[in-house]
Amino acid sequence: MPLPRFRPTGHGSPEPAAVVAGAHYRITVLTDGLLRLEYSPGGRFEDRPSAFAVHRRFPVPPFRVRRSEAGLELFTDRIHLSYDEREFSPSGLSVQVRGGVTNYHSVWRYGTPVPTLGGTARTLDEADGPIPLEPGINSREGFGVVDDSGSVLLTEDGWYVPRPREEGAVDLYFFGYGHDHQEALRAFYALSGPQPVLPRYALGNWWSRYHAYDETEYRQLVQDFAERRLPFSVLVVDMDWHLTDEHVERHHGSGWTGYTWNRELFPDPRRFLGWAHERGYRVTLNLHPADGVRSFEEPYPAMLEALGRDPGTEEPVAFDVTDRQFLSAYFEVLHRGLEAEGVDFWWIDWQSGEHSRLPGVDPLWVLNHYHFLDSASGGERALILSRYAGPGSHRYPVGFSGDTVISWASLAFQPRFTATAANIGFGWWSHDIGGHIHGSRDDELATRWLQFGVFSPVLRLHSGDNDFIAKEPWRYRSPYAEIMERGLRLRHRLVPYLHTANRAAAVDGVPLVRPLYFEHPEAEQAYRYDHQYLFGPELMVAPVTASVDPVLTRAAVPVWLPEGSWTDLFTGTVYDGGRELVLHRGLGELPVLARAGAIVPLAGADRDAAPGPGNPAELEVLVVAGASHGAVLDEDDDAGDGRDPARWARTELALDVAAGEFSLGPARGNLGCLPPARTWTLTVLGAAELTGLTVTVDGEDVPVSVVRRDRRTSVTVPDVPAGAQVVLRSPGLCGVSAPDPAPRVFDLLNDAQIGYDVKERLYAAVRQDPVAALGQAPALGAEGPLLSALAELVLASRDGA
Repeated sequence: MPLPRFRPTGHGSPEPAAVVAGAHYRITVLTDGLLRLEYSPGGRFEDRPSAFAVHRRFPVPPFRVRRSEAGLELFTDRIHLSYDEREFSPSGLSVQVRGGVTNYHSVWRYGTPVPTLGGTARTLDEADGPIPLEPGINSREGFGVVDDSGSVLLTEDGWYVPRPREEGAVDLYFFGYGHDHQEALRAFYALSGPQPVLPRYALGNWWSRYHAYDETEYRQLVQDFAERRLPFSVLVVDMDWHLTDEHVERHHGSGWTGYTWNRELFPDPRRFLGWAHERGYRVTLNLHPADGVRSFEEPYPAMLEALGRDPGTEEPVAFDVTDRQFLSAYFEVLHRGLEAEGVDFWWIDWQSGEHSRLPGVDPLWVLNHYHFLDSASGGERALILSRYAGPGSHRYPVGFSGDTVISWASLAFQPRFTATAANIGFGWWSHDIGGHIHGSRDDELATRWLQFGVFSPVLRLHSGDNDFIAKEPWRYRSPYAEIMERGLRLRHRLVPYLHTANRAAAVDGVPLVRPLYFEHPEAEQAYRYDHQYLFGPELMVAPVTASVDPVLTRAAVPVWLPEGSWTDLFTGTVYDGGRELVLHRGLGELPVLARAGAIVPLAGADRDAAPGPGNPAELEVLVVAGASHGAVLDEDDDAGDGRDPARWARTELALDVAAGEFSLGPARGNLGCLPPARTWTLTVLGAAELTGLTVTVDGEDVPVSVVRRDRRTSVTVPDVPAGAQVVLRSPGLCGVSAPDPAPRVFDLLNDAQIGYDVKERLYAAVRQDPVAALGQAPALGAEGPLLSALAELVLASRDGA
């Protein structure tokens, strides 16, 4: 029974010309900003791929070495290394990042702390707010270090081995890219392997609950989803799918580990899984493998046979990832039959520590590595759900962040936690959206958490084993339930945008969610506003993580807007950038901001089905007027690993304000993965009016339908053949027109829990002179959050004011 084979993405050994070495040290210049620094008292150096570094053969960058009695100096365009050629020490080995990154702290000395911007963490289990983060490769000082001295090594036959133990041996990777955080990450992926392309279905909504569902109950749940037009693509069945404590005799231990269907709940597993597939769902089952295989399990006899053990015994088969024979049987016996019944992928819920029989071998890493490879062994696009197991874990998505406490503090930390993971290349976190344990009923918190989930890498609703904790929207009061339902539908409409970003993450090394400083590395505010993040190529998101003010009925969100014009996709408000301000949002809104010129492709408004095979026949493209810009829509057949460009179709999208023109297509590449014809809706935000509108398909004028609502103009073009080009022309595309603030001020005052006379006076003042009204507002009765919210709307844009 062979293991899933590890196939290195390149060479573990570097180009000889990139190496500077002595009897006990080796320095490899991988790029102008990436060095490998090795020290071995015995002069033994390792070229096998490691769990972190799978590819070390890079084109040799320009560098020079200068030697003297004091040692050597090494120079590239980015860094300057000084080394005394002795055992590594703070005084003997240092690297300076060139280019004036900081005045004092752009020098790293061996053995000193590296003050990075944070990476991520193994789990948020029991977290009720911020937790310490493991380091990343980016810092304000301009450098980061990954210590690879203890990670396991990968062998050509598909196995792994611990590193040979040698006292004093060191294996480090120094990233010295200054504030070019994105380029540092590209070097990280070149060394450690890229993120894979996720299956398209993984980008939709996941349903998960720790609850002993039976087949009838799950069927009813899915029927309820369908009746309410709530789209889901993944069904997660937690540990009660198998025999648990109540079915396991005490001498066998706990029922957390199991490989035998509970047929009281699922009498015919193949029938249940087939029924789910017929409705477009994928199914994952929960695994807690630590207890091995006990004699009551259905596959126990087959495990004994596979391992060559006495069939008459009832001794448990211990879980041991260091035993190659066991690991082969683990996949072939325990999982292959369940997969044949219809299990699509596995949730590896490992909670049993970082140690195994071999020093340095973390069972979680082994499980992630082989489960991910095994999930692709039949040619499918690989997917697992599991916890983070250190640098290199980005190759095995999706990450399961663990069992968080239900609290505002937990929600407030998750945006930062998600974004900083980009600093260690980890782009696909899946949180327990809504929280898992403890806490108390708070419909507003649940709603805000779901809104964050819509704009997170993977939206997986989850609940703890408590009858009062559930995430079905209809179990919440109005208007919370309706807002949650709209959020779930919006998430599925976002799949075309997300899938394009999915490919960019794998091919271009740009994670879906990134901190602001990835695009604005020299702006102080980009580091301070760590709850705010970039979401794909076009959007910036600031989740609402605090309760509404009871008087204002709005929640406050401090934000920083970079230079430019920014339009809120929910409210239509246009803001001048280059400043810090506080935004105020009602329960159904959150700040999702797009710069002028942004282009966001969505599935059509009626596309509520799960994002399974096939790309949608109706698409809407949001276009923010006012600046020239280009974007793409990438689509594929969802087959293979997603890296073959021949399987993709790319549609160019471009706004040219000088010409007053928006063009779409023609699509190029694998047109066979697209519908033969599509209905396109082009929705322009921010333009006052699309005067002189014309639309052509392949140069021919075509009739269209036009709808104008809330400063959005939607132009629908039906029956556009695949590979055709659509061009919309109007002078109105040239500029963003800031809206009159008075209507939004009216809505704000209408909802505010204040005196009617105060409302009337304030609104009259705003209608007469919005800016002057702010000066009068305190005297007219506005104070605190209300005054702040008035200032936001009145001063949003110079044009509007």
